[in-house]
Amino acid sequence: MPSYKLHYFDIRGRGELNRYLFLAAGRDFKDNRIPRDEWPNVKPSCWEQALCDQTLELINDLILKVVKHQFEKDEEKKLTVADLAAYAVLDTALQNLETFLEKHEKLRAHRDMVGAIPKMLDYVSNRKKTVI
Repeated sequence: MPSYKLHYFDIRGRGELNRYLFLAAGRDFKDNRIPRDEWPNVKPSCWEQALCDQTLELINDLILKVVKHQFEKDEEKKLTVADLAAYAVLDTALQNLETFLEKHEKLRAHRDMVGAIPKMLDYVSNRKKTVI
């Protein structure tokens, strides 16, 4: 089994969807959060390697996930990237306005469904609070 390491800034931002994907897939990963003041020193050493690794791993992961999803019988296990992306977008909106989903029953139900995944629930409950 491959080991995964996510390098991203010390915020949720665009990295949060990647974290959700790892969690929903049940994959362990190292969440390497890079403080803003350290980025200028880190960037030159990791950029090219990160692009190569990202491309190869993405292709492999997509092939495995597509095949698994195609043959999955249990509809509840067919969580999509779109489900996780919606959760991530709503997460930030709700942090800024708790009543954001007050009138949107279907979106609340969807968020509750994704948020009930044990690894997601544990991660979201224990993560560092950031602005975005």
